[in-house]
Amino acid sequence: MLAYRHAFHAGNHADVLKHLVLTRVLRYMGEKDKPYTLIDTHAGAGGYSVEGRYAQKKGEYGEGIAKLYDRKDLPAPLADYMSLVHAFNPDGQLRQYPGSPAIANFLLRETDRLRVYELHSTDHRILSSYLESRPNTQVSDRDGFSAIKGELPSPTRRAALLMDPSYEIKTDYAKVLAALREALERAPDTVVMIWYPQLQLLESTQMLPRLKASADSMAKKGWLHARLTVTQADERGFGMMGSGMLVVNPPFTLHDELAECLPLLVERLGQYDGANFVLEQKAV
Repeated sequence: MLAYRHAFHAGNHADVLKHLVLTRVLRYMGEKDKPYTLIDTHAGAGGYSVEGRYAQKKGEYGEGIAKLYDRKDLPAPLADYMSLVHAFNPDGQLRQYPGSPAIANFLLRETDRLRVYELHSTDHRILSSYLESRPNTQVSDRDGFSAIKGELPSPTRRAALLMDPSYEIKTDYAKVLAALREALERAPDTVVMIWYPQLQLLESTQMLPRLKASADSMAKKGWLHARLTVTQADERGFGMMGSGMLVVNPPFTLHDELAECLPLLVERLGQYDGANFVLEQKAV
């Protein structure tokens, strides 16, 4: 986990789905005057160079954000997200990609609280520097999963929680499930956003139904699940085929916004004829 660097994957298809969802959730929460808290358990460095050696090594952004960056025909939710990416590149050229803390920095108001966690020492240092002038913000190098106990319930009462570990360590799957349960026990109306990789791996395939079952019994407003499949596993069954987002206590607007965007994401980001999406919701 401490060796993982998101810079290798910044701006790929998984980031597009994850940050589209994050943007819509934060926009919705910002519509009410009352402040809210955003907790980001695996924040990364905040932003990434797509021209740097990490991003260039695999070039994943080329099959992700680069496919959308200059498009003028995007649905409004995608266009809004893309406007943030453009704001992160003031000269107009796609050189940098904003991570979740940068998107939060764009969208949170000064009265909103931001709590970000990152264990990697280099990324933590970069993140601390990036957010040092933002009010009501704490950047910590503690484990984000274990921090939930101290973060919820939030002093603002309204809260959103983003969990997107690398899952390179298989125990992350169990930790995500435990963290969701703890978050909902402490604050059952928290909006919880969970990203996961689509893999042919037992832990990956088992986690989603378990997360849904916990949300069914504990969440106040049900759940929404969106998955974007862009490619196939290799001959041995290895490789990330796509990714998904489970949003517990989702904004009521989110389903229709994603329904407008996901077909286009399949069209633009799909890398084989079988590319597809899943969008499902269960209300309590």
